[in-house]
Amino acid sequence: MSQYKGRIFDPWATVTLAYFLRYPNPYASHILSCDVISRSITSEGHLKTCRLLLKKGVLPNWARKFVARPEAWVVEESEVDLEGKVVRSVTKNLNHVKVLQVVEKLQLKETMPGKTSQQSEACLVSRIGWGLSKRIESLGFNKVKSHIQRSPETISFILNLMRTSRLQPLTLTSSEITPTFPEPPQSEPIQSFQDNSPLGFSRRDTVVLQPSRLSHWDNLKTIFRWR
Repeated sequence: MSQYKGRIFDPWATVTLAYFLRYPNPYASHILSCDVISRSITSEGHLKTCRLLLKKGVLPNWARKFVARPEAWVVEESEVDLEGKVVRSVTKNLNHVKVLQVVEKLQLKETMPGKTSQQSEACLVSRIGWGLSKRIESLGFNKVKSHIQRSPETISFILNLMRTSRLQPLTLTSSEITPTFPEPPQSEPIQSFQDNSPLGFSRRDTVVLQPSRLSHWDNLKTIFRWR
């Protein structure tokens, strides 16, 4: 099992917004696509979202005889508690589960006003047998550990983009639209998702960024159609 605990010096609502907008991202180039499958409100008033991700993988030569295509489909199930100010998510791969099943858990929680804690952990199990399970688990563990350790950079990149480009207010206008990001100043080499991203994302939970005086808390309610 791999674990990570850290602290983000931003309000929980802002961090939560960045979490749902974190793809595409140069710090998570292994994520090829991200699509919303379902979104609903529970009886407790929590927002539940199911997203489907496509991840690319790199296999050593000896492992290619067991996995023809290293890409993995991953389901991400998240729950947002606006009152408790907690986000919990669980991701797990849908294919190659016999070779390696990876389950990752993440929690974003407000510890005090303006500060958010991030806790991540992952569990890996291989059932391939033939004396290769431990070897595959070790290989996968190193990859997953690297991704977990870089997860704060993934969210921080979006937070910095929001600050630099002043992308504070958000309004959800359609379920299938392309986000528009203003051009960053020439003196600040911030990557533009629209012009420079090589990932070719397909994404259905995107938003249009427009001027407004709403706070991040109100923005979070608006983007999820909170009433």
